[in-house]
Amino acid sequence: MSTICVHGLGYIGLPTAAMFANYDHDVIGYDADSEVIDQLNDGEVHFDEPGLRAFVTQALESGNLTVSDEVVPAKYHIIAVPTPFDDDTKEADLAYVKTAGEAIVPHLRTGDTVILESTVPPGTTVDVLQPVLEESGLNAGNDFALVHCPETVLPGNIITELRENNRIIGGVNGVSTQAAVRLYESFVEGEIRTTANATTAEFVKLIQNTFRDTNIALANEIAILADDYGIDSREAIDLANQHPRVDIHQPGPGVGGHCLPIDPWFLGQNSDKLDLIEVARQVNDGMSEYVIEILQDELGSVAGKKIAILGVAYKGNVGDTRMSPGLKLARDLQAVESTEADAAIVDGGSSVDIALHDPHVTDSTLDLTDLDDAVSDADAVVITTDHDEFEQLDPRQIGDLMNWDLVVDTKAILPEARWQSADMTLRRI
Repeated sequence: MSTICVHGLGYIGLPTAAMFANYDHDVIGYDADSEVIDQLNDGEVHFDEPGLRAFVTQALESGNLTVSDEVVPAKYHIIAVPTPFDDDTKEADLAYVKTAGEAIVPHLRTGDTVILESTVPPGTTVDVLQPVLEESGLNAGNDFALVHCPETVLPGNIITELRENNRIIGGVNGVSTQAAVRLYESFVEGEIRTTANATTAEFVKLIQNTFRDTNIALANEIAILADDYGIDSREAIDLANQHPRVDIHQPGPGVGGHCLPIDPWFLGQNSDKLDLIEVARQVNDGMSEYVIEILQDELGSVAGKKIAILGVAYKGNVGDTRMSPGLKLARDLQAVESTEADAAIVDGGSSVDIALHDPHVTDSTLDLTDLDDAVSDADAVVITTDHDEFEQLDPRQIGDLMNWDLVVDTKAILPEARWQSADMTLRRI
């Protein structure tokens, strides 16, 4: 088994470090944040992921995983650091990747392998990381192996997907690629597929998520068109998908998480050829405005109204709020400009009163309330996350608490007949 130093103990780095340790590798988990290290040494995991705490505890108690705020020499260095997205420039900030490379340089030895797992724009491994590492005096491909091996896991099922998903590995040369294959085949149960270079591996990860984002954009546009024709978009999509060569995704309130809303833009970091992909991003980002149009259509105006948003996690049954469609809807509602007529007819001001509820999110920086407080006196309820708890909502109980009867179900999880029989106005995307 090998010695491994995992750089960055976040959503990907920590499960990856624990995985290798639980498969008998000698792993050092490095993070520059001493608070993260202290929490892990106290047996606490600093983010929510099903099963991860027990998985990390197993690795720590085995003695195969230790955590540290210092980089150490290792046969393999795996970089799993953030690549923050600049919403203004639509580009990735690669500062953490460069810093990780600089931290490896003093410890890099002939025969070592450096693997970049972070999601990055095409060309990053060769054009950004390689020059930093070669400041050691060693040459990538000859003296040390350099590889990109992107993670492709979903929050909520990370441990299983790390083990079972297929892997794509591309090195700066064949020797580099094979060095990484030998490491990942120690635990990966899916297929390990190799490509001739690191840039192709980077590109493949991005187009996988771009395919999904673009497909969802098509579904969202279909939903908007279907509403104009007075038909159910989901029934139409289900029927269309009966054809063996059609696979349209489902519409919704937008796209969240750290990958789908961001990765398509990374494709354009070193190219000016984004067209369809950019339009798809605009369609998905515009879904919160479409929800507001529905609210305005039913309520006349949102000025002075109370809107309860159920779900600020970006997907069902997790507590992750990164790029949350529910929070985007809240921000866009707050930004709705009221007309002079609104101000004249609304008592106590024309701003929108927004209440947020999510049973899976514990972020103290958000003004979250319990369900009853959120829907009490609400003029409309908007379901923006498909949590299991929301599927079980009692329409009569919700209706009794509300000031009006409008429910907008952007995830189509509420049984239509049950809610309509309770005299609730149900609009679905």
